[in-house]
Amino acid sequence: MKIGCPKEIKPQEFRVGITPSAAQEAVARGHEVLIETHAGDGAGFTDAEYINAGAQIIGTAPEIFATADMIVKVKEPQAVERAMLREGQLLFTYLHLAPDAAQTEDLIKSGCTAIAYETVTAANGTLPLLAPMSEVAGRLAPQVGSWTLQKANGGRGVLMGGVPGVGPAKVVVIGGGVVGTQAARVASGMGADVTVLDRSLDRLRYLDDVFGGQFKNGYATAARTAELIATADMVVGAVLVPGAAAPKLISRAQLATMKPGAVLVDVAIDQGGCFETSRATTHQDPIYEVDGVMHYCVANMPGAVARTSTLALGNATLPFMLALADKGWKAACSDDPHLMNGLNVHAGHVTYDAVGKALGYDVITPEAALAL
Repeated sequence: MKIGCPKEIKPQEFRVGITPSAAQEAVARGHEVLIETHAGDGAGFTDAEYINAGAQIIGTAPEIFATADMIVKVKEPQAVERAMLREGQLLFTYLHLAPDAAQTEDLIKSGCTAIAYETVTAANGTLPLLAPMSEVAGRLAPQVGSWTLQKANGGRGVLMGGVPGVGPAKVVVIGGGVVGTQAARVASGMGADVTVLDRSLDRLRYLDDVFGGQFKNGYATAARTAELIATADMVVGAVLVPGAAAPKLISRAQLATMKPGAVLVDVAIDQGGCFETSRATTHQDPIYEVDGVMHYCVANMPGAVARTSTLALGNATLPFMLALADKGWKAACSDDPHLMNGLNVHAGHVTYDAVGKALGYDVITPEAALAL
């Protein structure tokens, strides 16, 4: 199979879909790997490293899209990239379709087969291709939130860990999954007073057993959430409904109850955001203010630490990429129901229920898609 990896073109996106080591693995199995020139520069991988791994360096993205059987990326294809997708071509990347009607429509029109990293599952019910970036984003959230808290950036001017005689920042993390756990670990490590909210008692018990000495937890009722955000210096939105739009957990009206200069960090922004006032921002212009509350809503947070993120993502995606290349997508998905869960669009049809419900499309089952 010809596997193509174009350079990412989303603003401030420095990751790359295939590492030199992944390219070497694919080439060793008889596949051709086509890398757009300078695609790895942002993550610290040179064209020479790809050539040494056996990959071919291609001059332009259109050549990649015109030649490759499978396109492997990091972020969802941008409009100019979607226009280059063709019928029967396989796309393997993050998609986050539920809040993105324009992308979904373009993928349907293209006739391609699109498998989304974020809905591939594991036997234990986790999301193995989302987890590495969730870990990165979770660990980054308190770091970027503490920067936003600085007075020069519009924040309250509060130090996360305080100093002797002055209390620490109060941080509320909404969601106790991978993102929330990592955010709480780092925020508490910075000395903040941290509370994690979640609706799963099993998850709260786990957090208490493992991290009880580091941060507090609570059951995420609307009343408890409202009570805590009124005193918080920072709120991290860390909820995820796989493949679906994120629920809105803080309304605009509630901003009036928060401290002036408090910070909202919305790690769910790729799925539409979990605060009513959230809108996607970039690393170049990451923050904005609404009703005195600062918002950090960068849609590709892990791109800020591109090398770490690329290596972590590459470790997770490699086995699935090789299975798709070795067997073709139909056989690979038939053999692995967890990979099948990643199928979101095929041959003009939506195949993921949460996307269809969010955007009003009729949905066919992945099993039905195999017969097309």
